[in-house]
Amino acid sequence: MVTAFDVERGLGEVTGSDGTTFSFHCVAIADGSRTIDVGVAVTFDVVPGRLGLDEADQLVPTSR
Repeated sequence: MVTAFDVERGLGEVTGSDGTTFSFHCVAIADGSRTIDVGVAVTFDVVPGRLGLDEADQLVPTSR
């Protein structure tokens, strides 16, 4: 689920089903929209980030 998203900076956070939180940049939104609403359930891949921390990638909204 998307737990935070700053439209101006293009940065956000998602929380996985196990409670782990990952950061993401708007380019990681799979449909190319560059924006996503807080509270949207998503699937995502976890990839190594540039700062040595894992990040979310290929965010795809899911239906509940």
